[in-house]
Amino acid sequence: MDQLNGFIDTIVFASEETGFTVARLKAPKHQEPITVVGTMPGVNPGETLHCQGVWKHHAKHGRQFEVQQYELTAPVDVIGIQKYLESGMVKGVGPVYAKRIVDTFGVKTLEVIDKETHRLAEVEGLGAKRVEKIAQCWSEQKSVRNVMIFLQSHRVRPSFAQKIFKRYGEESIDTVKNNPYTLAREIRGVGFKTADELAQNLGIAKDSPIRIKAGIEYVLWELSSSGHVCYPKESFIPEAEAILEIEGPLIAEQLTALELEGHIMQEKLKGEDYIWVRPLYNAEWGVTRELKRLQEAPCKIRPVLVEKAVGWAEEKHRIRFAKEQKVAIAKSLEEKIHIITGGPGTGKSTITRAILSITSKVTDKITLAAPTGRAAKRMTEITGKKAFTIHSLLEFDFHEGGFKRNRDNPLSARLLIIDEASMIDTLLMYNLLKAIPDDTRVIFIGDIDQLPSVGPGNVLKDMIFSETLPVTRLKWIFRQGKGSRIVANAHRINAGYFPETEHEKGSDFIFFDAESPEEILAKIIDLIEHHIPEKFPFNPIDDIQVLSPMKRGVIGTDNLNHALQQRLNPQSLHLTRMGRHFNLHDKVMQTRNNYDKKVFNGDVGRITSIDLEAQELTVNFDGKEVIYDFYDIDELMLAYAVSIHKYQGSECPCVIIPVHTSHFKLLFRNLLYTGITRGKKLVVLLGTKKALAIAVKTDNVKTRHTGLQHFLSRETATV
Repeated sequence: MDQLNGFIDTIVFASEETGFTVARLKAPKHQEPITVVGTMPGVNPGETLHCQGVWKHHAKHGRQFEVQQYELTAPVDVIGIQKYLESGMVKGVGPVYAKRIVDTFGVKTLEVIDKETHRLAEVEGLGAKRVEKIAQCWSEQKSVRNVMIFLQSHRVRPSFAQKIFKRYGEESIDTVKNNPYTLAREIRGVGFKTADELAQNLGIAKDSPIRIKAGIEYVLWELSSSGHVCYPKESFIPEAEAILEIEGPLIAEQLTALELEGHIMQEKLKGEDYIWVRPLYNAEWGVTRELKRLQEAPCKIRPVLVEKAVGWAEEKHRIRFAKEQKVAIAKSLEEKIHIITGGPGTGKSTITRAILSITSKVTDKITLAAPTGRAAKRMTEITGKKAFTIHSLLEFDFHEGGFKRNRDNPLSARLLIIDEASMIDTLLMYNLLKAIPDDTRVIFIGDIDQLPSVGPGNVLKDMIFSETLPVTRLKWIFRQGKGSRIVANAHRINAGYFPETEHEKGSDFIFFDAESPEEILAKIIDLIEHHIPEKFPFNPIDDIQVLSPMKRGVIGTDNLNHALQQRLNPQSLHLTRMGRHFNLHDKVMQTRNNYDKKVFNGDVGRITSIDLEAQELTVNFDGKEVIYDFYDIDELMLAYAVSIHKYQGSECPCVIIPVHTSHFKLLFRNLLYTGITRGKKLVVLLGTKKALAIAVKTDNVKTRHTGLQHFLSRETATV
């Protein structure tokens, strides 16, 4: 193998998930920076890289050095030290102060910061407060580095070191040594496999009870990430055997132990044994009990003459309701709980406006909510009444954890209407129902043919199929303007028919044939940069959303984001940290609920500032400025292209969807249907008709194992 040494000038690309990195290296005797590629998690500009590998020629990017082994050391020359300091690694030091410090202390800079921090006061402009801040940050960095060295010695990715240190501080190494499986439970991004590898390196046996118990809970939570609330015991043991690489009887023994400890629950459904992790079992039974409580309690809203009220609403809104719309409105005025389900264009918004108009005549205590910020915003636009996200409605408690709104501190509403209810998972539904007063009327509105919730469960569908709650199914299509194909094709696809793809001038649904992923990628970029903005009043970043079924591959979200970022938003001011590369003004998405910042999974915004000195990044979410410390940017991802799952509940003027056989594992009818219904004014599909046909025909959506439908039916039967 060849050897190469030098300091890292810039990070071009880094994947947090895989650690794959593309960097520019400045090496002695080489005039131009060298492109180095390989799995190098945690590297930073300015650090010295000692690597072994092979020289290769890339067809597109030219000569590269493929790294196979490497070591990192602190920078040793003034250029590397300056790069290191100005990269944002030390809070309080940006490009200006980095240059001043290096100009003052030269190659001894890092030694001064480490051992003689007080001497930083010799640098022009560095006051006592800033020196103290730098000293504190440097001390933390040393501790993080110690954790990183410890983890690296046990072959754990260094990108986790800062997260671990932030959670456990000086006790990080002791915590890891005592029970490495704690990391899998408490550190986001550190999975069981990482903790397990660390545990085995520390000498914990594969058949250790502590490992088996942690492994069982891991497998159950992994299954929940695929939507399962519970899992058949007979199928679970082989799943756990394969992952834990131990015999079934040992797993069965620890299942019993975990049940006795109260960490898991076992129960029969239709004669078969099922297993739950305790929180999900409690949530499913909780949803069952809360729905029964609400259904049985009388409603506080004064009754109205339904037929007369419906006629009044028709006059007010200057519309004649169809028979099924009248049924939906009537049930919503009479029943304590009512579910309205239907596809796009079936009149759900019209019905909602009518219910609001009528009910507002007898009470002003009406609350509207939806699972995501985008869905709530759309609900506000449709009704003219403020709608909340469910999370903001329930008010998260930062001190105690959980929500402030609950059985003891309920919501104040006589009528609660929840839109996009198919997106609500089991845990969120339980928390929502607990906060609803006994006398409140509740209306759930959603489309059960869309993708189910990202979180575990299939709550709306289970509620409907239990046949224990009043339901209105809307089937007649009303919203189908002249020349509009979006709604018509969405319903064709949902019914299992191939969509109309012939090009017509002015059509809002377009299909482009493209055989290869590379051709699709080039066409997407060309459409966004040129063709669509030339014909439509759409901003290429804000008004056009690419939706892809997969993360990996040429037309997966990762590569699409990288390519679109470079073409749509090249910037000199950027940040590379923890495997993520962000430019100023990038379009980004929040990837988890952050109650402290009041931003939630799926919220989309634009980066408005990157402060390398203060180590802060600011994102504007629909007019709300949110500040992120650099440690927290793993909550963000580029959003030029996102998965259809991530975009559920949102809408965009223009949606572009690649449909190709390279995505064959995810070519499902409900996925395509959901993606198409995200587009308001224009939907563009690119790919092959073969892939489109596979998606339309593939309706064998994986069954989600849940207990809710069974619990609801059983509870009703025992009344």
